[in-house]
Amino acid sequence: MISFRRTAIWIGLINITVGIFGACAAPKGADQKGAGTGGFSVALLTPGPISDQSWNAGAYEGLMRIRDSLGAQVSHIQTKTPAEFDENFRQYGAKGYSLVFGHGFEFQDAAARVGPAFPKTVFVTTGGTRTSANVAAMSFAFDEPSYLAGMVAASVSKSGIIGCIGGTELPPVRAGFAAFTKGVHAVNPKASVVIAYIGNWDDAGAGKEQALAQIARGVDVIYQNGDAAGLGIFQAAKDSKGVYVIGSNSNQNAVAPSVTLGSVVIDLPAAFMSIAREVKSGAFTPRVHVLDTRSGVMKWVLNPALPGVVPERARQMVDSVANQMLAGTFTALAPAKAPEGK
Repeated sequence: MISFRRTAIWIGLINITVGIFGACAAPKGADQKGAGTGGFSVALLTPGPISDQSWNAGAYEGLMRIRDSLGAQVSHIQTKTPAEFDENFRQYGAKGYSLVFGHGFEFQDAAARVGPAFPKTVFVTTGGTRTSANVAAMSFAFDEPSYLAGMVAASVSKSGIIGCIGGTELPPVRAGFAAFTKGVHAVNPKASVVIAYIGNWDDAGAGKEQALAQIARGVDVIYQNGDAAGLGIFQAAKDSKGVYVIGSNSNQNAVAPSVTLGSVVIDLPAAFMSIAREVKSGAFTPRVHVLDTRSGVMKWVLNPALPGVVPERARQMVDSVANQMLAGTFTALAPAKAPEGK
């Protein structure tokens, strides 16, 4: 009896161990059953962790919405190096996926290289301008809500020294910071804007160090676009007195509500859904999909938890310019003019 019980226990332990290793071996975030069998299947490559509460989290939310709303089989991989862009695009193309998102400007060259080998798979990058028969790009107008964020930053800053911190110096990030700077100068032409880059998108400690360095120079409002590294910038503001942060990519107002003025938001789930519907219906056409405030994908969202920090007059100016953007009569990166009444 003792021998039998010991045998049963060992069998149970072996089964548990096999189950654990089997779960670990499964593709990350994957549900592969529809791939290559005629079902609608969608994959996502992100350059950073989906826990960043920003760029990558919004993309993953979009993938989940496609799964739930369109019944797609989905899979996700976080890439570690640029060499993995091609490798993973090819992996999904070979498995017959219907649609693969490369989440970032940096994926466009790999999509252009891999796309021709897998004509039945649509490859879409969230950034860039490269297109072909089965390759498209989404271009987000960061400049519009970034300009509004700059107006808010200038109206709140007491030092007149305002910071921008990005992960790496990608063209969309530069464009957002340029528009933000114009928004700052539209309200306070004498303000100075300090721009720095962390050098990566996932080191929160480095993000905090960069923020503290700017704060030591007198910066009291920081516009951050650093993904997971940006979480360290929020912490630096919380640890300092009288310093505020502006979030980006997702609505980050709840990340540190006591120091966050608002967020430059991309509705990534809505953007992803629009592409996925096209592909599933067979209506996909390769092009650069330009998404701005008029499309509803890009927006400035003021943090409701800090009602008294942004002056009412500044709110009215921001609302006025936002309405002009919606009407198509205001271009953020055109030479800035002081808002009416300034």
